[in-house]
Amino acid sequence: MQNDLPKRREDEGLSQGELAEAVGVTRQTINAIERNRYDPSLELAFKLAAHFDCSIEDIFEPDQDN
Repeated sequence: MQNDLPKRREDEGLSQGELAEAVGVTRQTINAIERNRYDPSLELAFKLAAHFDCSIEDIFEPDQDN
């Protein structure tokens, strides 16, 4: 799943640690999501969307199978 989390985070001037604290996860979790190594749980996706005041679909885009 692709995402624009790094851009949104940087636009707000947040470190990975600050965003992690805001949504209740570790910095390593945010790093893994940003590097497309981990797909967040639905609960975490909702928390991230709420933090950025947008929909989940605005942040995450599923991989398209050809």
